[in-house]
Amino acid sequence: MATDEDSLHVLTAVLLTPARFPSVLGDDYPQACAALGLEPYAEGYGLVLGQDGGGARWTVVTEDVTLVAGAIAAWDCGIDQELSPDAGTVISALPGWPLSVAVAAPGLPAPHDPPETDELASEVPVLAPPDSSAWGPAQRRLGADEIALQWAQWREEAEDGVEFVPRGEGCDSRVRGVLAAIRAYVQTPPPPGRVRSAFASGDARILRADGPGWSVVARTDDIAFVLLDEAPGEVFPVGRGSELPGLLAALDGIALRPAA
Repeated sequence: MATDEDSLHVLTAVLLTPARFPSVLGDDYPQACAALGLEPYAEGYGLVLGQDGGGARWTVVTEDVTLVAGAIAAWDCGIDQELSPDAGTVISALPGWPLSVAVAAPGLPAPHDPPETDELASEVPVLAPPDSSAWGPAQRRLGADEIALQWAQWREEAEDGVEFVPRGEGCDSRVRGVLAAIRAYVQTPPPPGRVRSAFASGDARILRADGPGWSVVARTDDIAFVLLDEAPGEVFPVGRGSELPGLLAALDGIALRPAA
């Protein structure tokens, strides 16, 4: 970053680990790392998003995952927690933000791309969130994120008697192909992060699986939802039937889980 504006005003942070990463960056952990020019180390990274003294957007990559995880946990609990990675743990400072951030640092200009005269900003592409008006892999994964976060709301919209594979023109063979891909994951584990398991109420887990052109969100004690690149904005529910419970249990068995 420019030496005269190198103080970073932190706005938010996210983890980039095999079990927990911004899915907008890729279908799995190696893809997410590649999107930022990083090696997919097993220990992972912390991504700190903020503005410099001139208001420009920057993403600082740190190897101090514990520090970033602790700050995120504190913020989630409504506790103020300063986040200032030690310079020795900083891997890189990337211009722009890969995610949408709705807030800005007080007293600074509105967030903007670093000036082209900035040496670092001129050497690497400026990060930017995906175009929300288009539909593609990033938007499909963001849609799956939303379902996972708002499971109860989406579940209410699905009929209780939904079939194992939804019936309708073209839906059957699309969705069956996704289920076949999931079965293949159970037999031959995919790259790290393709299948993730997160806490849900009771003894259930929220499962997330992604692959080329598709995303699946499911609750181990309930149904699943499928999103496809080739079906913009559509969400296909998959009922439990006799097959889904065992498939989800097997999938949960190979899924990565956050450390905390």
